[in-house]
Amino acid sequence: MDRIDIHIEVPAVKFREIADDTPTEPSVHIRERVTQAREIQQERFRSDGIYANAQMKPRHLRKYCKIGEDSQRLMEAAMSKMGLSARAYNRILKVSRTIADLDASESIATHHISEAIQYRSLDRRTV
Repeated sequence: MDRIDIHIEVPAVKFREIADDTPTEPSVHIRERVTQAREIQQERFRSDGIYANAQMKPRHLRKYCKIGEDSQRLMEAAMSKMGLSARAYNRILKVSRTIADLDASESIATHHISEAIQYRSLDRRTV
């Protein structure tokens, strides 16, 4: 499972949520953010011979996925509590970089790391 970048359990949608007519983000806006994030990645990797965050090797992670002390502590706690592998750590960094790109953020913030960790839900140790 640690070879898959994102894996989450998706619960059944409740009727109230399906019937709710509260406006949500239109698909066209989501498409614009994704297109912008992909352009950011293509520009970032122009001289690296890759085109997407998922293709990053360890040297790219060191260059493009620097995180602050708070994020480091969060990653350390998640790795310890969830029993994550080094491969899962790298996957979290790649997904965090993508989340930051979707936010048009040059740096990876703690909330990007936190969201990416949540996408490793199937990695959680059963105690």
